[in-house]
Amino acid sequence: MKLNSARQCWHDCTHVEARGGLSGMTERSLLGTAVQTTDRGVTADHAVHTALAGRFQSAIDRLHPQVRVFGEFMYSALQDDDIREAAEEVVFGLVMSKAPRMTASKRERAEYVAKGVMYRYRYMHQGGQSANPDPLSKPETFRAWLFDEYGVRLESCAWTRDWEPLIRLCFDCCEDVDKMALSPIAALMYEMKEAA
Repeated sequence: MKLNSARQCWHDCTHVEARGGLSGMTERSLLGTAVQTTDRGVTADHAVHTALAGRFQSAIDRLHPQVRVFGEFMYSALQDDDIREAAEEVVFGLVMSKAPRMTASKRERAEYVAKGVMYRYRYMHQGGQSANPDPLSKPETFRAWLFDEYGVRLESCAWTRDWEPLIRLCFDCCEDVDKMALSPIAALMYEMKEAA
């Protein structure tokens, strides 16, 4: 486990190493499932990884549940729809607590806008260095993606007035929760580097 960034540490501490390569694929095709074996190399890499991962997992477990689920959505190697939906609820709730009042119709569409922004935010910050470009930065591509993904149509007229402030608020909320999720991981990573 390399201590390059808090995002990478979060991912790596939830990653379960398995037999890979062609031998693992052959086993799965013959048996229809993967079989755990005790084959290990002659190094202590696995033990070191497990010890380091345990420290980070402990820091993650101490996070507030809403912050933790956002971090799991963003960085965990173990992903499922329940985690994604819970993280979307957290961000949408935070956005609605800060957003100005809106009509019921706009609020329904705003939920999908928040989901779209979370998709964009996750894509931009994957890989640990936050170096990916925004895949839906243009309003036309974002609107087309929302329609293709969720069947939600957003009008282009008055885009700057109606939707840009909400999109910026969604990004700000994602950044706030992301900082809360990563700060204890970064502190632990710094502590470990200082001790080495």
